[in-house]
Amino acid sequence: MRTLFLQAPAVSMLLLWMLVPLGMTLWFSFQRYNLLNPMISGFAGLDNYTYLLTDPALWTAMGNTLLLVGWVLAITVVGGTLLAVLFQQEFFGRGIARLLVIAPFFVMPTVSALIWKNMMMHPVNGVLAWLFNLFGFHAVDWFSSLPLTSIVIIVSWEWLPFALLILLTAIQSLDDDQVEAARMDGAGPIAIFWFITLPHLKRAISVVIMIEMIFLLTIFAEIFVTTSGGPGLASTNLAYLIYIRALLDFDVGGASAGGVIAIVLANIVAIFLVRTVAKNLET
Repeated sequence: MRTLFLQAPAVSMLLLWMLVPLGMTLWFSFQRYNLLNPMISGFAGLDNYTYLLTDPALWTAMGNTLLLVGWVLAITVVGGTLLAVLFQQEFFGRGIARLLVIAPFFVMPTVSALIWKNMMMHPVNGVLAWLFNLFGFHAVDWFSSLPLTSIVIIVSWEWLPFALLILLTAIQSLDDDQVEAARMDGAGPIAIFWFITLPHLKRAISVVIMIEMIFLLTIFAEIFVTTSGGPGLASTNLAYLIYIRALLDFDVGGASAGGVIAIVLANIVAIFLVRTVAKNLET
């Protein structure tokens, strides 16, 4: 009883911190609340949800969100696995190389977006434009012609070090005797990777996918700094669409309805991922 009494303040604060914003979001999602016209108010019922679900912009944003999450996960998991195998090998300067390859994860998203926008992907003065011109190709205006691809590249650059860090830590626990036995039996590097290393990394890969997907569903800063969701809605994801509704259209009710939809989507994804990870941990 005394333990529960001591835990009650912390648990109560945690519940308030979680439930009050959620409750306000639910409340405003059923209200007519536009900051530009405060005279329009009152209970809206399901009108905000109906308008949002029949708006093509929502489905475009959800499609962009799924494409962004899927491509970044594919790049980071595959790239992180290959880099983890590479950096597990002995070579000169391995410690410094590991430090440098993990460093981008600690760069803030806004700073990363500014670096890629002004230094790497700039169509005139960027490093990529210089490389294209060096080999006789025309420079690409990334954020106008390939906006979503540009966002995928930037976010993948940010999250690849995270995947590498987790997978490299996992691969270091691989039993060397098992690998040596496979080599003595005539197994080559590809066979060792496919039948020994990859099964050993299954749990770590599941954890990487779960953690990354939760954060990738809410990507915002990279889009805000580089493309502002454009051209049109070409790079608008669900989080940025909610921002447009709330702070550009001043439609608090519609933005809250979008937030509820985002919460439902995130919980569906989280339940699926938790079950998948739990199965991998049991095996």
